[in-house]
Amino acid sequence: MKFRHFINQLRASGKLVEITHPISPEFEAPNIAKKTGTPVLFHDVNGKKAIMNLLGSRDELAVMLDVPKEEIIQRLAAVAPAGEVRIVEYSPTKEVVETGVDLTDLPIMTHFERDGGAYITGGIVVCEYEGSTNASIHRLMLIGKDKLAARLVPPRHTYLLHKKASENGEHLPVAIVIGADPAVTFASTTRVPAGKEFEYAAALRGSPVELFSCENGVKVPHAEIVLEGYIDPVERADEGPFVDITGTYDLVRREPVIHITRVLHRKDPIYHGILPAGGEHLLMMGVPYEPKIYNAVGEVTTVKNVVLTEGGCCYMHAIVQIEKQTEGDGKNAIMAAFAAHTSLKHVVVVDDDIDIFDPKDVEFAIATRLKGDSDILVIPNVRGSSLDPRGALDGTTTKVGIDATKVLKEAEKFERAKMPE
Repeated sequence: MKFRHFINQLRASGKLVEITHPISPEFEAPNIAKKTGTPVLFHDVNGKKAIMNLLGSRDELAVMLDVPKEEIIQRLAAVAPAGEVRIVEYSPTKEVVETGVDLTDLPIMTHFERDGGAYITGGIVVCEYEGSTNASIHRLMLIGKDKLAARLVPPRHTYLLHKKASENGEHLPVAIVIGADPAVTFASTTRVPAGKEFEYAAALRGSPVELFSCENGVKVPHAEIVLEGYIDPVERADEGPFVDITGTYDLVRREPVIHITRVLHRKDPIYHGILPAGGEHLLMMGVPYEPKIYNAVGEVTTVKNVVLTEGGCCYMHAIVQIEKQTEGDGKNAIMAAFAAHTSLKHVVVVDDDIDIFDPKDVEFAIATRLKGDSDILVIPNVRGSSLDPRGALDGTTTKVGIDATKVLKEAEKFERAKMPE
């Protein structure tokens, strides 16, 4: 599904908010996006178009995947990164080519009062080095008309490729893709085998992903905007503060600098911005882990569904729904979930008669099926999320698993009353 086609589909379904009067990229556009919570298309952000909250909820994600919201995880868990990728010569991204780079011409946004600067938040950084390729979203702070400070998290793939190039005293060629097919953007956030992001996107969309070569040799998908350049092997700059998924400020760090040498874009391009700690940010961070948890729990019991909750930043709290077969399945599911997603902090396991998308129903399961002295699993001094403000300086935390499933031999005590039709 192409970027503009997806926007038109949102418009046709009445889910798109459109704002035609001039809006500032400094705080104003992000503020509106936060308040609306739905996809919002700005027609004039410093004279340019911009969209936020594109995949801001599971409703939009379900539309992208063409499945009911309740079946998102089953769909993702069943898709292998084995779709077709084609190399093509032509791309609508090449409609306009700019060699005089001025990134301030783009509607790059400043989101919160203590932000270190304006940030590109929806840019897919594609890099290639010695036969290895990676595509992933990184936050990119504007530090000059042609320079960005990039947060590269060790030991992830972009970090490793840059480290290898730097050790050889070489630039790492990159291209930053903004406004790609939503399936491509989503795939770039997913934990798939190295270099298989575009194959996964093709499998998700059910049709080939086309790539074209940039001047620096990096191959990228069609998009609204592509920024070509390289990551310097030595140069670093202060990056941050930046608001991460917890809604709190991350640290200021010395991070690598990207130099932009050329800008490609469509005529009248639409810039894609992701609101930090907003619904789209949370889903992009969290949902890719849900199929990992789903598959891992499926190895130990019959799993029905998984959700990383919004209250848990779509990252640190999971609800796992199982069809319990034997006593102990709940605790096995807890341990499998923690193993699948090491940043997970709290897990609640429930039966298949509990609606995991309804917090009140999950609370009901905890209230009526949990016995505190036997059904709570506490695991101290284990690796957690570096984003957790309550975590220790060395990254360790205490994890808690809650088995809120029925006691099988007393199943009749937990039967939920039904009214006749």
